[in-house]
Amino acid sequence: MIKLTSAIFATILVSGSAYADNVEVYVTDLLDNIQNGYCLDIAKGKGASANPEDGLQAHTCYSPLGEVLVDQAFDPDKFEEGVLYMPEFDVCVQAVSTDAGASLELAACDGSEAQQWVFGGEGTIAPAAAPDVCVTLAEETRTGRSDDNQMKALSLQACSNDLASFQTWANRTAE
Repeated sequence: MIKLTSAIFATILVSGSAYADNVEVYVTDLLDNIQNGYCLDIAKGKGASANPEDGLQAHTCYSPLGEVLVDQAFDPDKFEEGVLYMPEFDVCVQAVSTDAGASLELAACDGSEAQQWVFGGEGTIAPAAAPDVCVTLAEETRTGRSDDNQMKALSLQACSNDLASFQTWANRTAE
């Protein structure tokens, strides 16, 4: 797989929009989601009541509500630095390890290697220290309070064309 710099990823994913607004990061394939796809999301709580210590998951995107809620909001300016930063909570996404199967968590931003990401031209997100493993949605889907709330676990898995539906990401502002 060809890996491009994070600046090119930011240009591809934010194409045509100003960098001022926070964005949601979503998997481009709707998979089994009944609404607007899966977005990176704090695992428990909604909006400002979410707790970053509960970790990260993929959840039904909120943008159909007309806004990007803070528990799915990322600062696109940080993409150029290789960072997935959630400004409302002042945390960054980091890999627990770079092994296949490793989970992702949220932690205070410290510039460590665990918080550095490579954004591939084909829409993949991989740890800078291990660009051969990609942020990947699990196949299993859970539902929340209603069937409208769908969730999937996240992990690092070998980057693969066979898993492209679960590994291809983009970002957007509210619709």
